Amino acid sequence: IVASLKGFRISPRKIRLVVNLIRNKEINVALTILSFCNKKRCALNIKKLILSLLSNWEKKYNNLYIKKIIVDQGKIMKRIRPVPQGKSHRIKKKLSNITIFVDKK
Repeated sequence: IVASLKGFRISPRKIRLVVNLIRNKEINVALTILSFCNKKRCALNIKKLILSLLSNWEKKYNNLYIKKIIVDQGKIMKRIRPVPQGKSHRIKKKLSNITIFVDKK
């Protein structure tokens, strides 16, 4: 079973910190870890992604575990920040794509 989230407004490096906690874990354990995670915004969206994946599965998920999670860099939004002497610097706001693969044990 596969679910993906594209264009998530957090950089991939920050998401990987949360994703590494739940890699190769059972679904119930992963959901518990995410509910007590420090990085709330990231953990909440990953939790929603797992729950949507389970609703697509439509069967009991006692034996399921997270086989693989891929966090890739998505598009980069470029913004301009004014700096002294009439100049400007570019700010890169990185988006990320998350893909979760789930399998039976």
